[in-house]
Amino acid sequence: MYQTTAALRSAFLEFFRKNGHQVVDSSSLVPGNDPTLLFTNAGMNQFKDVFLGNEKRSYSRATTAQRCVRAGGKHNDLDNVGYTARHHTFFEMLGNFSFGDYFKHDAIRFAWTFLTEELKLPKEKLCVTVYQNDDEAFDIWNKEIGIPAEDIIRIGDNKGAPYASDNFWQMGDTGPCGPCTEIFYDHGAHIWGGRPGTPEEDGDRFIEIWNIVFMQFNRQADGTMLPLPKPSVDTGMGLERIAAIMQKVHSNYEIDVFKTLIAKTAEIIGVTDLEDKSLRVIADHIRSCAFLVADGVMPSNEGRGYVLRRIIRRAVRHGYKLGASNTFFYKLVPTLIEVMGEAAKDLKATQSIVENALKAEEEQFARTLERGLGILDNALADIKGNVLDGETAFKLYDTYGFPLDLTADVCRERDITVDEAGFDVAMAAQRSRAQAAGQFAADYNAGIKTDVDSHFCGYEALNGAGKVQAIYVNGQPVDAVLPGQEAVVILDNTPFYGESGGQVGDKGTLSAAGTEFTVKDTQKYAQAIGHLGVLAEGSLKLGQSVNANVDKKLRHRTQLNHSVTHLLHAALRKVLGTHVAQKGSLVDPERLRFDFSHFEAMTTEQLAEVEDLVNTQIRRNHQLQIAEMDLEQAKAKGAMALFGEKYDTRVRVVTMGDFSVELCGGTHVGRTGDIGVFKIISESGIAAGIRRIEAVTGAAAMAYIFQQQQELAEAAALLKGDTHSVVAKLKAQLDRAKQLEKEISQLKDKLAAAASADLVNEVTNIAGTKVLVKLLDGIDTGALRGLLDELKQKLQSGIVVLGTAHDGKVNLIAGVTKDLTGKVKAGDLVAMVAAQVGGKGGGRPDMAQAGGSEPEKLPSALNTVLPWLQERL
Repeated sequence: MYQTTAALRSAFLEFFRKNGHQVVDSSSLVPGNDPTLLFTNAGMNQFKDVFLGNEKRSYSRATTAQRCVRAGGKHNDLDNVGYTARHHTFFEMLGNFSFGDYFKHDAIRFAWTFLTEELKLPKEKLCVTVYQNDDEAFDIWNKEIGIPAEDIIRIGDNKGAPYASDNFWQMGDTGPCGPCTEIFYDHGAHIWGGRPGTPEEDGDRFIEIWNIVFMQFNRQADGTMLPLPKPSVDTGMGLERIAAIMQKVHSNYEIDVFKTLIAKTAEIIGVTDLEDKSLRVIADHIRSCAFLVADGVMPSNEGRGYVLRRIIRRAVRHGYKLGASNTFFYKLVPTLIEVMGEAAKDLKATQSIVENALKAEEEQFARTLERGLGILDNALADIKGNVLDGETAFKLYDTYGFPLDLTADVCRERDITVDEAGFDVAMAAQRSRAQAAGQFAADYNAGIKTDVDSHFCGYEALNGAGKVQAIYVNGQPVDAVLPGQEAVVILDNTPFYGESGGQVGDKGTLSAAGTEFTVKDTQKYAQAIGHLGVLAEGSLKLGQSVNANVDKKLRHRTQLNHSVTHLLHAALRKVLGTHVAQKGSLVDPERLRFDFSHFEAMTTEQLAEVEDLVNTQIRRNHQLQIAEMDLEQAKAKGAMALFGEKYDTRVRVVTMGDFSVELCGGTHVGRTGDIGVFKIISESGIAAGIRRIEAVTGAAAMAYIFQQQQELAEAAALLKGDTHSVVAKLKAQLDRAKQLEKEISQLKDKLAAAASADLVNEVTNIAGTKVLVKLLDGIDTGALRGLLDELKQKLQSGIVVLGTAHDGKVNLIAGVTKDLTGKVKAGDLVAMVAAQVGGKGGGRPDMAQAGGSEPEKLPSALNTVLPWLQERL
């Protein structure tokens, strides 16, 4: 029963669904609108604002199977992956949540019932821990559940500070926190280890399988613990851990998911030893890498992309250790999709993008891996002691793209450690890349906090009456605004759209008798809509009624650009393929910017096809159908969700004919014909696998087209033709230019030949070797090369150095006939001269070039050539 990982996942979600919980899809591994996290690392991340009271959902109970990554920043398990039984970069966290609904009694009862009745785990195999002072939880376990007192372990202060305990959970240095209770499973006396709280607790016998957090407090920056408005519950059970128990194995790497991935890796690479730890590393890493790419992360040198690059390269290196001779990592994606089942539906939709991204990164790393490993091997062969110096580790990072943990990984296999302190010193500014998680730190309680619910009436009208509910100046609440003062004003009812979903906030005015507040921007603060601006005249205070008037012209232009992004998204998927997914957007009154997943630049023909598809839908003048429905109903209708957005169970669906169906809370035109015309301005790459289109609509598009026509007319006039003949005339001019360039080159060759005949007479003889050193005027770099070849041919045996200066720059060239390269290298010779004129250069032993920035020093520099050669000849 429930033997497979997929079956366990389904059983957990179904158990809590039957107990009144809303089943919520796993959120992205890239936390939506949360600057405090590098990656989603716990099931509660997507509910953070709900726990804080800043966001409301239509349900008070939820359950999820959340994808998580811990491979950077505070929660970093990367170094241990593959070497222990339970460390992973990617894992699934099963969780149930209560948002002010049930608390300790039901949370404990649900967990115990699922484990002992649904999964039928032996009760004698389980023990629990509680926070040292949580008598309530202790009594529930003892008196209601029936756990013997000796099997309930109190865990206290273990870090020397109040609330610093393994059984006191906190989101960060600030934010929701509270005591927790944990359930442990006993894997048996044949495995070393003791119960939690004993000296042997770090052993592998007793394994935590479920953690139940009772959120009671909101920790402030000064350490103050304020009670949360509604005590809540956050639980987490590792799917891989419970799967190991149900499949009667001790290591997570022995469960069905990993056994399948390990076997496939061995098959692809061609190895027979399935116990090799490198196979574990690869099997783990393909999960995190594939799902990170599916969620929009691409390998790069910064932030999340850099962590992804580290994981890919670690996996690839372990593949090479196993003997992989070709790219292999991306070939695991189909097996991963198959073994993950329903949890891989997002991965399946982006399979081609994921495979291409992993393959490209593996190929790039392969070009540097062999050389870098060679240098590391040499360094380790010569090492004295068992510590690799930080300078060498940094060189590997800086020159060959080796992350520090990859170097440490190789060293660990040889019982060698890395001087990380020395690495930190050598790395200096570059270290910020590896420590990108430091950019993801914030005070959960910073910024404007308000309990106001603003009603948005801007779908129906662009003006409306509202009452001032809150005012903030410099982030602090005030009772009134002074003339000329900047402030954020929150109303109970407003037609102003707060920036979200890529659509910029509205501008306009808030007015009353003798009062006018100029709104420069509109932002959302939890459930409140804040009007950012300045009081132009009069007075504005709490409780005052105002008329809110949106700038109609700006809103209209913004709506054109917003609506057309839906059409553009659909058109891109039709032309390029269903792998295209929105990765970001910005729509304002001037233009639109649309980022999407695609691995190569679009062709001119593809851009034209997309543009034509969009304009066809505009001309069809579809009436927009906007409806609210359940999220599952919207998905069944084929609605696409927008990147980075969080959705409640009730969503707003925008439909444009049979062409586009998307979830969207933004404002739109009434009919597609209102857009008028759509024109693409540019298409470019902004990251690996991410493209960007910028475009304009309506009057802005017509202005852009008119400007292009004007420029075309000017070009036609310059070519002495009309707009219909521009291409033909331009082609003729280019052909003519090529012919002239060819003739000029031939003339230069003739001039060089003539000049060489004269220069041969200026040859000097040094120890029987012909040497020519000459400062030339009025000759370009290209001609220098031809002249050098002519002179070497005429001399048959000799050394030539030529220099010229033009527009403040020096050009040097040196030639040595092949019979003399054993005595003099052209590269050494030209480098010696270049160093005297503020430059450098090099080349082959028989020919080398250089530049310089100090032409006034060229004559004296050339005078040093003969003495330099005399020493060597």
